[in-house]
Amino acid sequence: MSAPTIDFATFETLKETTGAEFALELVDTFLQEAPVMLADLRRAMAAGDAERFRRAAHSLKSNSNTFGALALAAMARELEIGGLPTAAAGGRSVDALDQEYSRVAAALTALRHA
Repeated sequence: MSAPTIDFATFETLKETTGAEFALELVDTFLQEAPVMLADLRRAMAAGDAERFRRAAHSLKSNSNTFGALALAAMARELEIGGLPTAAAGGRSVDALDQEYSRVAAALTALRHA
């Protein structure tokens, strides 16, 4: 059995801490910015820019944790720590990260409209 896409306890804590309306605004911002971060990871990888790659992975990791997207955060963390060599050597791939982001985006969108 796989872990849930969104850890609901984390998401509920976010709503309690920031207020439900602001939490939903944060979801909207994440849904707009995460694809940009994923594209930045790909550009950094293509350019061999290790620092840019690390920063993009770090940002995606941090933002994912905020919403309880723990699997996505863990995958981004693996890329952040391993850097370009991990991605290039067939470690956790950006493609897998894209796939998990798609699951997260669908789950957050459903929560947004619940």
